[in-house]
Amino acid sequence: MGFKIKEIFIYPIKSFKGIQIKVATALLTGFEYDRRWMLIDFQNRFISQREFPVLSQFNTKLDKGFLTIIYNQEEVTFDTELMINNNISATVWDDTAIVNEVNENISDWLSERFGMKCKLVKIKDEVSRLHKSSKLDKSIPMSLADGYPYLVIGDKSLEFLNSKLAEPVEMNRFRPNIVIETEFPHQEDEIEILKFENVEFQNVKPCGRCIMINTNQETSEVKKEPLKTLSSYRKFDNSVHFGSNFICVKEGKLEF
Repeated sequence: MGFKIKEIFIYPIKSFKGIQIKVATALLTGFEYDRRWMLIDFQNRFISQREFPVLSQFNTKLDKGFLTIIYNQEEVTFDTELMINNNISATVWDDTAIVNEVNENISDWLSERFGMKCKLVKIKDEVSRLHKSSKLDKSIPMSLADGYPYLVIGDKSLEFLNSKLAEPVEMNRFRPNIVIETEFPHQEDEIEILKFENVEFQNVKPCGRCIMINTNQETSEVKKEPLKTLSSYRKFDNSVHFGSNFICVKEGKLEF
């Protein structure tokens, strides 16, 4: 059966607030501009909302080849092609990604507002990170996303979860790339191939969730929900599932 797209999101800078868009270019490594940048610490490890919920307060805006970072009504803008030719081997979980610092001044601007020395880096190219997938038994080219290039969530999954919560949560807690209209909760788990006109995605595995979904994306406040409730009915093999990880098997433009 065909599925209708309800929302599309990209997250240009890993762990920063996402951007809702109407048209996206689907590549093997993820949507164009999706998680091509991230913050790294002095050990070249990625910095995430898991340890620093305040990152949810950093907004991004894309416009005509320029990326703007906004924090507390202050902003800095740079060309999306901007980066220093200083190859850095950064780590994203168990993977190594070759990245380049965007600009020292921008890193300093972020360090001051983040309250910790950091660098803003961009993945060097489309083959600068290869992720070994045990499910696929092969290495796949990837952006700086956690484990797979695409996360798909059905709207009924969130509706069902919210029916169990005292305080409903927004879809942005789960940072999907594609939200689809479904007939029943967690239908996305059962999809093998997801087709939209000329673009095609393959389901790899359910997405295991962490404490990051407990961070309110509007306030950066962290509570026990929704992970506590979700774990009561979506825990499998010590992993709490919500949404499914996909790869792109046929590149193209996606719009709705």
